[in-house]
Amino acid sequence: MEVKGCRSELEVFRRSTIETVSRRDSVSVKCSPSSQILQMSTPRSIPLTYSIPTKREFRASSAPLIPNPFPELCSPTHSPVLTGSFSGRDPPSNSSTHVLRVFGDATHSRSVLVTSGTTAHDVCRMLAQNAHCTDEESWALIEHHSALGLERCLEDHELVVQVQSSWHVESDTKLIFRKNYAKYEFFKKPVLFFPEHMISDSADVTKGRTSSELVQNMVKSGSCPESQGFLHVREGGKKSWKKLYFVLRRSGLYCSNKGQSKEPRHLQFVGDLEDLNVFTVFNGHKLYGAPGEHVFCIKASKDRFRCQDLKLMCADSEQSRTCWITAFRLFKHGKQLQCNYQLSQSSARLHKSSRQDSKYADREESMVAMDFSGKSGGRVIQNPHEAQNAEQEEGRNWRKREALRHSLPTNGHGSHLSAVHRVQPWFHGGVSRNEAQRLLEEQGQVDGMFLIRDSQLHAQCFVLSLCYKLKTKHYLIIPLEQGDKQYYTMDDGVTLFTDLLQLVEFHQINRGILPVCLKHPCTCIAI
Repeated sequence: MEVKGCRSELEVFRRSTIETVSRRDSVSVKCSPSSQILQMSTPRSIPLTYSIPTKREFRASSAPLIPNPFPELCSPTHSPVLTGSFSGRDPPSNSSTHVLRVFGDATHSRSVLVTSGTTAHDVCRMLAQNAHCTDEESWALIEHHSALGLERCLEDHELVVQVQSSWHVESDTKLIFRKNYAKYEFFKKPVLFFPEHMISDSADVTKGRTSSELVQNMVKSGSCPESQGFLHVREGGKKSWKKLYFVLRRSGLYCSNKGQSKEPRHLQFVGDLEDLNVFTVFNGHKLYGAPGEHVFCIKASKDRFRCQDLKLMCADSEQSRTCWITAFRLFKHGKQLQCNYQLSQSSARLHKSSRQDSKYADREESMVAMDFSGKSGGRVIQNPHEAQNAEQEEGRNWRKREALRHSLPTNGHGSHLSAVHRVQPWFHGGVSRNEAQRLLEEQGQVDGMFLIRDSQLHAQCFVLSLCYKLKTKHYLIIPLEQGDKQYYTMDDGVTLFTDLLQLVEFHQINRGILPVCLKHPCTCIAI
């Protein structure tokens, strides 16, 4: 009887083993085709998760264990396969791969393969290299919500997949790749971003200092002074706006229920900065009935993007709105912003030096710099600095020949203008005045940012749109005829230029009639 009992137990063990193996084989067959399907119908990031069987599933009774030569390609067996948006789900693991869709404008976009640990700085660097941009500085990813009229510049250290995990499935939210010169401008000119009447500090160690000294010391150390001022505010779900006095501190955002009093019994807590994101609002007057144009809002990071979840605020001026948004960023991220700024500066210098070093190394086998100015024939220029000067001189001579060949006629019948400016990144063709102002505002509206466009009121004329003190100024560029040649001028013929490229290069080192030198071109690229 004991032998029969042992035999029956052995038969049960064999049957369970066979059923387990068959179940594993069926699961692996079902998972293998699904892991190769990539759904591209949604413009969101899509994880590509490959289910790799474990070592035990590959192990045979008579075969030795073979180590995996590519462990980095393997992911956990039970890793989730997510499609579309991640709203309502946990963020994926770092081993998953995603297809990220980024827009350059309203119609053109590019898909980038990223991981869950990819930051916004990494995505900007990849897109700038793929688009063959001459510079990789000041590029940014913009979180754009067109239906709600919200925009936010992602910080360089933010994880793009984690940001998209808070988006709703049916929302029209997207990422936009464009320039943002104001992202770290407050580190260069902190006094311009924090007016004296909006800052204070309650610490005893800082009492007695001037506002400019306070701002410079705190911003350079990765901190921020206490900001205060009146704001028009509209609660979520309401249509009326009311004016309140707000105080922004490291501990959070407060509003005073008694005038400008900052006593603890009069301050009402609004929100913790660690859980809030600040957005710039465009078309605030049309969408929300704001009393002005300088609207921004704060929203909890974990809340859905709905109108009732937004706390809308309206400042009296663009400088005031910029101060509030900058203070929010500094209080929330602190020294991390300073590290991001230093990283962007070092990477920009490294990219510039590598381009200069490899400029002639890439063409070493095919082209060499030659000098034909001597009487004894041409000679090869060995010095790279001399070769670079010769190249710049040749470029200036070419522009002069091009301007002379395409100079305006004197018979009044019209002809072709010099087309050298049409391939420059700062030239935007026939955009309107409002469109030019919108482009400059989107890219930071810092001092010296500019673009040139065709004039819509004057034939054969151009307009220089320039940012200065958070305002846009427009200067008319007219063609002027002297003798049998045609020039361009902005000061009634006092200073003449053969083409627009020469005009821009001159005002990059000389102010002339402008309030500030031309510094940052407003650039739009097709990715």
